[in-house]
Amino acid sequence: MQSDSRLRLDLTFLMVFLLVVVVSGFSPRSRVDWALENLLVLLLVGTLIAVYRRFRLSVMSITLVFAFLCVHELGAHYTYSLVPYDRWSSAWLGLSFDRAAGAHRNHYDRLVHLSYGLLLAYPVREVLWRLTPLRGLWLFFVTLNIILSTSAVYELVEWIGGAYLGEDTGKAFVGAQNDPWDAQKDMAIAVFGALGSLLLVSLRGATEKASRPTACHKNTNQRG
Repeated sequence: MQSDSRLRLDLTFLMVFLLVVVVSGFSPRSRVDWALENLLVLLLVGTLIAVYRRFRLSVMSITLVFAFLCVHELGAHYTYSLVPYDRWSSAWLGLSFDRAAGAHRNHYDRLVHLSYGLLLAYPVREVLWRLTPLRGLWLFFVTLNIILSTSAVYELVEWIGGAYLGEDTGKAFVGAQNDPWDAQKDMAIAVFGALGSLLLVSLRGATEKASRPTACHKNTNQRG
């Protein structure tokens, strides 16, 4: 029964996400950029489906993956540098985030890179926990480095795409917005997000460990 319930939950996540992809594909700002942004998404989702019978992520991990992919799809529709979040916040809340922060660029791409580290560090950690003997500080360190290395791979993909896609499509795909340090900042923000996520997991683990009754307390309670 529990297995059937979990299967229904995972299918719901998959169906909702496929709907999000279809909606994001309606009149995107750049069809080529939308397709390119979804190549890695297709690879990730395809891999999760292919290994599903042998390796199933926890509910927490699959929820975090789903949340990140939805954030990504919004950027794929508009292109990262043109998501009109500031216009929406001004219209709905009467508040301009960019003006309040003194920002001179669209920061949605920064949010996506932060979300990459913040939301995907936990699933990466879970995979390492279940498939390798890594524990403690080594588990923390390797998870952090996987987030950094995959962020670097994405920046290399952006570089290659920007060099060969033509000026307009290349600019939309890279989304540097004339910032010469855009790639470095994106990687740093992803690592910062992952660091925050891993510290929260470590703190939660330490809190749960401290709250468990010791063997001495158990024996005392049993004698009472």
